[in-house]
Amino acid sequence: MSENYRLESFTVEGSDGVKLRTRVFKPGAGVEAKDGNLGIVLVHPYSILGGSQGLLKGLASLLAQNGYTAVTFDMRGVGRSTGRASLTGFAEVKDVVAVSNWLSHSLSLPRILLVGSSAGAPIAGSAVDQIEQVIGYVSIGYPFGMTASILFGRHHKAILQSPKPKLFIMGTQDGFTSVKQLRNKLNSAAGRVETHLIDGVGHFQMEGPGYDVQMVDLIIKFIASL
Repeated sequence: MSENYRLESFTVEGSDGVKLRTRVFKPGAGVEAKDGNLGIVLVHPYSILGGSQGLLKGLASLLAQNGYTAVTFDMRGVGRSTGRASLTGFAEVKDVVAVSNWLSHSLSLPRILLVGSSAGAPIAGSAVDQIEQVIGYVSIGYPFGMTASILFGRHHKAILQSPKPKLFIMGTQDGFTSVKQLRNKLNSAAGRVETHLIDGVGHFQMEGPGYDVQMVDLIIKFIASL
């Protein structure tokens, strides 16, 4: 265990009885807490294709080492979480709401930032306006493209119409969404919208550990602007 962060495990029960395995990453004893009122909830990639909270450990631990409280969790049907994964991710929106509300109330964190990776981005986006404490949203590789929209297209409206501040991070070689598709979608978005394109990087490449430091840097800068 790194001395720069502390890790605690919990089980959070959702509104429909699903039990979600949850990990809370907190700043270590030698790390100054940057924002004691903020919790960052990280939503993992597509469960059906093997997405799990383990993929977000790098981001969560780095956020904690930078002074933030971050949470990862296995959505329904993943790992030791109960229930069954859904094809379109709508049941999983309840999981994001449950974990965010639990974090806010159990750890007395009145402000929540939602961060979704890949298919976790549309799922988190659909939860943004269902959680009063959410102050902002970060997408890492939102699958806006035509093929991905067959599964996740019905999630688009929720985040695009939300007035809450949004940051979309994407590689210019993302295989699911082109830069043009991203810009076309965001042209109609409400509220404050920022994009950050990483030149020459693909979808799964950007989600790999090699880009964790850059993702955390972008998330921290976004938090500072809220």
